[in-house]
Amino acid sequence: MKKTITIKEIAKESGVSVSTVSRVLNNHPSVSPAKRAKVQAVIEKEGFQPSMLARGMISNKTKTLAVVVSDITNPYFTSLVSEIELASFEQNYSLLLFNTMTAGRQKKADSSFAERDTFNTIFEKKVDGVLILGGEIDRDEPNPEYLHTLEQLNSQVPVLIIGQKQENCSYVFIERDLEKGVFLSVQHLLALGHRSIGFIGGEPSVKITTQRVQAFEKVISLYSTFDPSLILLSDFYTEDGYQNMDTLIKQGPLPDAVLAINDRVALGAFRALADHGLSCPKDIAIASCDAFPDGDYQIPRITTINQHNQFLGKLAVTNLLKMINEEPLDTLEIHSPELIIRESCGIGRIQK
Repeated sequence: MKKTITIKEIAKESGVSVSTVSRVLNNHPSVSPAKRAKVQAVIEKEGFQPSMLARGMISNKTKTLAVVVSDITNPYFTSLVSEIELASFEQNYSLLLFNTMTAGRQKKADSSFAERDTFNTIFEKKVDGVLILGGEIDRDEPNPEYLHTLEQLNSQVPVLIIGQKQENCSYVFIERDLEKGVFLSVQHLLALGHRSIGFIGGEPSVKITTQRVQAFEKVISLYSTFDPSLILLSDFYTEDGYQNMDTLIKQGPLPDAVLAINDRVALGAFRALADHGLSCPKDIAIASCDAFPDGDYQIPRITTINQHNQFLGKLAVTNLLKMINEEPLDTLEIHSPELIIRESCGIGRIQK
């Protein structure tokens, strides 16, 4: 159980003045590295809750939240940030958006360093809380230096992550039910008579990809024959869907259906089919794990999974504000994805 401590006790144990401790807690630059290290060592050794420190030592709030995303051009993040902004506005909070550009076409070479640099910038901005969407924290094995910097950030300000949990991390996670979304999509394809089903898109060694592929193999193995040659991983963008579908067409025979990791990957697959004189759903059915805006206006309209970003955004802001105000978190509501049936899966075909 965490101890309650006063600013005087921290000062005494670290051998510095009360004002020095206060400046360290507020990330004030006018503290020598040696003194800062002593204060931070005491805090880390005793394992104090950031919220307890905040209650006794940081009384003023900026009514500002930081949101860190890896690629704001990704429609998933764009939609989720919009919902977070609406939920924050309702609580009279404003947002500072940090786009680390650690994914997508403008991806930086050392993504973990770019995010660590962003965390150091956030230290200086006096925000009340931090929301992290994607990036290094989503990897199967995040960079240890990244995790250490994130722990330092969490020792200064509450951090909440919308993503899949990482072991041995003290921050709060809001997880999506990735397995359910995959099960809903694949069961729909199976119900239509499709048996040879592939999976396209998704960056390897990223939790969202790993968990969805595991769920895909699990549900396929229950009802049909799992074929690992029909799983083609790449990334989360339109060009990846194009390249993956092009590969499936060339390696042949074409499966009955594929599950794309998101609507953008599905869109790229549509284009690849057209370039080969094929079409969806006539020649192959396509479903998606993640609904993006305008999926109902593609040709064909995409059968997909509604991840309910409005629910996720509001839940994230509500719980982050509870952390900021040192209120106990309620049992987190369960995320429940929803299947949206449209044209891209067709009406099924006779089993071969």
